[in-house]
Amino acid sequence: MSARREKLTSPQTRVALARGNRPVQHLLPLPEPVDTERARRLFGAQRRIAARTVALLSVLLFGMSGVFALFPALGRVRWAELPVSWLLLTVVVYPLLFGLALWHVRSAERAEERDADGREAGGPTARTPGPNGNDG
Repeated sequence: MSARREKLTSPQTRVALARGNRPVQHLLPLPEPVDTERARRLFGAQRRIAARTVALLSVLLFGMSGVFALFPALGRVRWAELPVSWLLLTVVVYPLLFGLALWHVRSAERAEERDADGREAGGPTARTPGPNGNDG
């Protein structure tokens, strides 16, 4: 007779399985109007960064297509038995795409850092009590 097999699970797995598909019953607090305005400003800044990135991506991709259309000889010219057009696509375009992606992410992160620095320094959205003790 063989030994009986046991199913081993971690405590977190047992809790998750016991809970089933029920959602967690906690609600996040609603943001204050000040936080909403800050989020809108940050979203707008990141949307401008994204638009710039898409424009540069379009220039890069359509520019390469334009170069190949203007200079069809690039498909016939060979360097180390490879067409120059292939080399341009692999050796030039992909590193540029990677660099563009890095630039986009860092720009978006800098926008978030500027927003966080402005919040910590009591930026324009911070409310200070007026002379009579009210906000404003």
